[in-house]
Amino acid sequence: MSDLPFPIDPDDNPSDSGAAFDPFGMLGIPGFDPTQMNLADLMRILQSDGPVNWEIAKQTAEYVALDGSDDSSIPSSTVAELIELARIASDYVANETGVTEVLSAPVKVIGAPEWARLHLDSLRVVLETLATTLSGSLEAAQEIDSENGLAFDPTLLPPELAGPLSALGLNMGGADPFGGIMKMIAPILLGTQAGSMIGTLARNALGRYDLPLPTTDAPGPTFVLANLVKFESEWSIEPRDLRLYIALHEAVHTSIRFRPWVQSALARISNDYVSGFDIDVARLEEQFGGLDPMNPESIAAAAEQPDAILGAMRSPRQEPSARALRCLVIAMVGYGDCILEHLAKPLLPEFGKIHEAVRRHRVDQGDSGRFVENLLGIRLDRDAVLLGQSFCSGIVERVGYSGLHQLWESESMLPTPSELEAPGLWLARIELPEEPSV
Repeated sequence: MSDLPFPIDPDDNPSDSGAAFDPFGMLGIPGFDPTQMNLADLMRILQSDGPVNWEIAKQTAEYVALDGSDDSSIPSSTVAELIELARIASDYVANETGVTEVLSAPVKVIGAPEWARLHLDSLRVVLETLATTLSGSLEAAQEIDSENGLAFDPTLLPPELAGPLSALGLNMGGADPFGGIMKMIAPILLGTQAGSMIGTLARNALGRYDLPLPTTDAPGPTFVLANLVKFESEWSIEPRDLRLYIALHEAVHTSIRFRPWVQSALARISNDYVSGFDIDVARLEEQFGGLDPMNPESIAAAAEQPDAILGAMRSPRQEPSARALRCLVIAMVGYGDCILEHLAKPLLPEFGKIHEAVRRHRVDQGDSGRFVENLLGIRLDRDAVLLGQSFCSGIVERVGYSGLHQLWESESMLPTPSELEAPGLWLARIELPEEPSV
């Protein structure tokens, strides 16, 4: 038994009792109970057509987003109210920015599970790039081990385990024990981690653009109603005031993403960053060498360690895309807050209270925020928010809002790290003269 890559206890096999055999136990996946499925359904869910198990990611994200509550229906009167506020906000934003596309942008009023599905779809390419990089490195390590005579003999697997693994298309022949296990488990781990983290973000999201994540669908204001209601209660904010604030925030960020290059640049730079990961298989083995795919608690513990997987992958090759991404994100957040304050302050007597409450909520994302930071290189802490606001305020002080709007004319207009610290350098580079002080 010591020759096997993981322990097998024959007494744990439920096949004699007629129950469907579950090669991964309960997997530790929130809301996932294979004991309620037949073997065909179980295999369909566990089998992945690609490097990430999107079925498990989707189920996990929806379950975590609901946080034990029901996905209640949204009253039509509330939808009408939010659409009205979105249209009012879009008028203000279009008049200020000149981006008239926001006037016809679709408005969504959704629940947390739908928010999670939208962002899983948007991050699909980035997560699959990450998973493909991981898989390629594991295969390369296995080939080296095979050449050195360290191959694992799959005939050592008992028939009750080898059958289900074969049904899943998981061939461990020629692989070292750890590499074989990781190849088998990686799509499930990544699906579980992505679903859990996106589900947690969804549980706290007030709109679509709380975080500057890549998106692929048409831009448009979005309200996550149940989270708005909870936030209003926790901070004792008049509902219509908070909803107008969020409507303005969403409309401003919709206007940014309607610029022809912004969404594609955000997706491209994020993918470049992920492509630069350098898999350290030895470090992964150190982190996950004790992983037991037959033990639900072992799988659950591994799925809760996104820092462990991503921490074993960062490389200096990511630095250029990390800098570019940071500049883009800080510019987006700073511009959004600057225009939001300009438009909302005259409309909302308690703007300061609302703005500070939402900012705290936005930057305090806990483990989910760290997952986004580690995966995409997006760090949205208080310092980043304040730097963006300082840069944009400095531009407005020198050339007014019309000068600030030029930030989105093309990707070449994005500030460099030095220019973020000194707005005058940005103005000098784009040859925009400062207005004389009066």
